[in-house]
Order: sequence, then structure tokens, then C-alpha cells
Amino acid sequence: MRYRHHLGETYNPSYFLAALGNGGLAISFFVYLTFMVPHKGTPIVTFEHLLAAFQAGGPIMQALIVFAAMGVAFFAMQHFRTLIWNIVEYREFRHTPAYASLLKGPGEVMLMAMPLTYAMTINVSFALGALFVPGLWSIVEYMFPMALLAFGGVAAYALFLFRRFFTRIAVEGGLGSTETAHFGMLVPSFAFAMIGVGFAAPAAMSHIQLTAAAGMIPAIFFITAALFLAAIKLVLGLRGIFEHGLSRAAAGSIWILIPILTVTGIGLIRLQHGLAHHFGAPSAPADYLILITVFLSVQLLIGMLGHAALKRMGYFADFIHGSEKNSATYAIICPGVALVVFGMFFLSAGLVATGLVVKFSIAYFVLLAPILALQVITIRTLALLNSKLLGRESGHGGVSHA
Repeated sequence: MRYRHHLGETYNPSYFLAALGNGGLAISFFVYLTFMVPHKGTPIVTFEHLLAAFQAGGPIMQALIVFAAMGVAFFAMQHFRTLIWNIVEYREFRHTPAYASLLKGPGEVMLMAMPLTYAMTINVSFALGALFVPGLWSIVEYMFPMALLAFGGVAAYALFLFRRFFTRIAVEGGLGSTETAHFGMLVPSFAFAMIGVGFAAPAAMSHIQLTAAAGMIPAIFFITAALFLAAIKLVLGLRGIFEHGLSRAAAGSIWILIPILTVTGIGLIRLQHGLAHHFGAPSAPADYLILITVFLSVQLLIGMLGHAALKRMGYFADFIHGSEKNSATYAIICPGVALVVFGMFFLSAGLVATGLVVKFSIAYFVLLAPILALQVITIRTLALLNSKLLGRESGHGGVSHA
């Protein structure tokens, strides 16, 4: 599909969520490989593990490995393609009156979708390197400091954008309950959580204590900031929703807490790994099962209530299958991806690790089935949105002011 170009004033930073969704889908296929392919000696699956499993496996196993690896490669390619498209369109958008107007209203918060997506880019790049570059893990201790620097740059950008938005609102006001009748204001929390889980990767995987600590401290800072802001903005969003009803254009944001909980949960698991490995903190599979189950319970509750609300207001019929066009609709992709990824954590790091479910048993595949079904739905939804909002034949779509 050929993308539209030169959107000008009709562009909105929420289009970055399209790149984010593609990146998340690439990671979801990577998570399948990490939990299903044996990778003794490393915390994640690498090229060597993939090659060994392919050579030792039968035709079905080989087909599944190739399919999952192709899934990682395809959606990673789509991520970078959509990311570059967004960067080009955003640079043009900055020279329009619409950009100046964005900086004066509540829609400025959507600029946080940029560092959110850049953090995902680093994660996708790391996954690609691990899977497709032979011998890369042998020099990973040299790569961790580079990753920390990259996340540091994204973190600085995110803090700059959020400080500018927060100080303007704090000094000038203008953010009433009408403007917060959705959960789009949680995008900064999502960005900080994504940055936090990125910092937590070296904390969990590095064998050098100093490197682990260098990732652990900023990870704790950004995860704490994400949860603190989410608590505040969740209350403000609920107040606006209960007073005015859910904003139709930004209704897809009702599920944004789902990906926030996913990346926060993974970040906490990584931090616990690092604490156990370097500082002797107690760690047991049962602890992870409790943590994951608590987070997943909240996610499923949000998913159920959000689905009922969106269906009642005709959101799916109008914004996905109908003629309504709004770039903020891409917000519904992230929750689907997040539940797929965290569902795999629940199944593998929770149930399998504690011995409650045997890997590759009938029960295992029964529990895996809804995860796979949700991924298929998410991919199909993303394809529909891309055709409607990015394809040349779609014409000019709506612009989100969430």
C-alpha cells in the first residue's frame, strides 16, 4: 500500500501510534519465540538458538519458527516505514498554523506519542539484532551502554515535551472536564512507562553490576512517574467522562491503561530479575505469577468495560468499519498488542514457570488460543485503519485533537 504524503494541517502526532502498533506487533512475535524456543544461557532468544531449534525440529516446528521470524521482520519493516513517514509529515506539519494551534490547546499532549514511539524503535532494533545477527549476544555488554544512552536521549526529549505542556497548563489553565472526557491525557504515562521498561532491560540482562544499576535507577524513576501521572489523570479522565460522556473522537483511548500496565508489569519483572541477580533479592516464579495476575485482572476488566462502552456508542462500526476517519483511532491497536504480550507472560512466566501448566500440553494450547485470536483481530484492525487513514485512495482523514 502506498502512503499519502504532504498532509499538512490535516496531520496529527497521533499518527505516530500507527508506527507504535507495528512495532508492538513485531515484539509480540519476538515474545512467542522467546518463550517457546529454548535459549539456555541468555535471557532472550538469539539467532543461534533459533538456528539450533530449526535444525533440531520437525517440519511443523520449522514452519512455526519461520512464520514467527517473518512476523518480527515484517512488522519491524512496517514500523520503520511508518516511523519515517511520520517524521517527514511532522516536519512539514510544524510549519503550519495547525501546529501553532496544537501547542496552545490540550492536543499538545499527543506530542508525547513521539518519544513513546522512539522508545519502541529501540526495542524493535534490539529484537532484530538478537534474532537476525549471528554472534551479536557475544558483544551485548558493549551494546547495553549504547542502549542506555539511546533511551537517555528519548527520556530527555519526553521530559522536555511534558514539561512544556505541564507548565503551560499549570500557569494558563484551560484544561476543563470537557477536554478530559477521555484518557488521551494518559499518553505521557504510556511514554514514561515505555522508557522505563527500556531502561530496565540492561538491569535484567547485563552481568555487570554497574551497567545493571545504571539501567535500574532511571527505570524506577520513569515507572514511578508513569504510575503517579496515570493515577492523577485517570481520576481527571473519569470525572470528565462521568460528567460529559466519553468523547467520541478520542474514545479509543479508553483502553490506554492496558498497554501502560503491560509495559509497567514487564518493567517490574525485569527490575526484580536484576535485583535478584546482582543484589541477592529473593525471587520466585510464584511472585511473578501474583504480579502478572493482578495486572492482567485489571487489564481484562478495563477491556471488558471499554468494549461495552465503545460498542454502545457505535465506535467500531463508525471508526473502524465505517466512514469516520480519525488518526486517534490507532490508539486501539496498542491494547490488543499489550494483551497478547502480557498474555504470553501470564502463560509462560506465570503458569508454566510455576508448574501449573505443562509447556506444549493440551492445556497450554487451549490457553494460547485466545491470545492468538486476539493477535489476529489486532492485525486485521491495523490493516483496516492503514487502508482508511494512510492509503492514498482514502483521501484526507480526520485529525485527532485528543
